[in-house]
Amino acid sequence: MRQFNSGYDYFEGMSADEILRAQSPLHGWEGPTRAFRPDAGVDGVPGWADFADPLEAISGRARAHVRRAGAAASARFGAEERRAIEVLGLGPDADRKALRLRYTRLLRQYHPDHNGGDHSHSARLQSVVEAYQLLRKAAAFA
Repeated sequence: MRQFNSGYDYFEGMSADEILRAQSPLHGWEGPTRAFRPDAGVDGVPGWADFADPLEAISGRARAHVRRAGAAASARFGAEERRAIEVLGLGPDADRKALRLRYTRLLRQYHPDHNGGDHSHSARLQSVVEAYQLLRKAAAFA
């Protein structure tokens, strides 16, 4: 890796003005940040005058984004799949890798072979296994 990095020149092919601009501490901050852009992906420009504190406007936009994400997740999963996700304690944006990691962690937590032969968690273990079996075949995790 060191050998590769020693032969790499970020500034190769740049003019002196481009190099100076790239070395500036303000490089990359020329435009408005994503949260303040009108096209930030949440909604239109916040009505700053409607809020006493600008952070309220930003948090309002974030709440709207979370509501939209929740609605998208509801469309992504059926009722049984949503219950299975709750059993596993996953978020609505979970992917196949997160599903597998969570299942493995819960399996180790509740399986009698991993907790000294304690069978008191067998009902919870069964619900975790059933939830995983349902979700691993779900189209959302294909």
